[in-house]
Amino acid sequence: MWYHRLSHLQSRLQDLLKGGVICQALPQPTFKSLLSLAVRWHHTASTSLTCAWQQHEDHFELKYANTVMRFDYVWLRDHCRSASCYNSKTHQRSLDTASVDLCIKPKTICLEETTLSFTWPDGHVTKYDLNWLVKNSYEGQKQKVIQPRILWNAEIYQQAQVPSVDCQSFLETKEGLKKFLQNFLLYGIAFVENVPPTQEHTEKLAERISLIRETIYGRMWYFTSDFSRGDTAYTKLALDRHTDTTYFQEPCGIQVFHCLKHEGTGGRTLLVDGFYAAQQVLQKAPEEFELLSKVPLKHEYIEDVGECHNHMIGVGPVLNIYPWNKELYLIRLFKDKQDIVNRQWNSSLQCHIPERTLTYHHFISGTSIEHRERLI
Repeated sequence: MWYHRLSHLQSRLQDLLKGGVICQALPQPTFKSLLSLAVRWHHTASTSLTCAWQQHEDHFELKYANTVMRFDYVWLRDHCRSASCYNSKTHQRSLDTASVDLCIKPKTICLEETTLSFTWPDGHVTKYDLNWLVKNSYEGQKQKVIQPRILWNAEIYQQAQVPSVDCQSFLETKEGLKKFLQNFLLYGIAFVENVPPTQEHTEKLAERISLIRETIYGRMWYFTSDFSRGDTAYTKLALDRHTDTTYFQEPCGIQVFHCLKHEGTGGRTLLVDGFYAAQQVLQKAPEEFELLSKVPLKHEYIEDVGECHNHMIGVGPVLNIYPWNKELYLIRLFKDKQDIVNRQWNSSLQCHIPERTLTYHHFISGTSIEHRERLI
């Protein structure tokens, strides 16, 4: 049953996340830099690229830039960028989609340099640059990576010697902010040094990156092991590798952590690249990757402590991918917050998973996954 396979796979994914980089031991770095009625084919040359197209009864087929693309005629009319159909100042369409004839077909099509012109039955002319069509076609999107990343384990990250950014440079210069964002977008983690140990300075730093999201904890919050909130994070218990806010319908994309005071022993943070671990699953067991990306799980947060009364539920698969190019963009993994998995059989969730036990090496990883060793 898919339930047994899913439970097994989550355990194996947890195993993949064993090991890691201890934040306190990270070396100081130097940054390394790191797209059925055929009439006839029309062939022409555009700059150094060959362009060819064919009109079908219900769609337009274009060959350009080593890509074969298919466009519905309604889509081509609806996405017209002319002044009467598109407001270039607001970047919004003005044309009412419902007004487009579902059986519309262009009267003529012609190419001028790198611009394709479609003349419609009412005489309206729509013009598209060839590169715009490649960029916005379904076929082009399948080839496009939304967010380039450098996947890492402990060895890769330590060898990369990713530099931290000084707080003053981060707050006052574009170059400092750029360096931070480059590190964060490529590796999923980034560090700012010499930040004064106050919540106010932490908030100022966070606002330099983006708007701060309102949550049940507030916009900015301070926590320690006093169990002032109904969450294990407010205890001295260690937390295993996980992603936070899994119980939100839209989990947080960026989290900022700042240790303001440390007394006693423990309190280490282990950062793990979950995208690296997921890549290992995809390469070695693609069927299991498919299961983890298709089966939705419910994560639940129930709090009834003092004046805090919250009950939140977030639903989604462990691995969230873009459907057109299978690119991973979000991991939702926190066993402690996972609700009861409904064991009722659903034939639509049969992914034809072969029954076998997987063995992996332990990989260290960080993007969005953290482990906290509590203070003692």
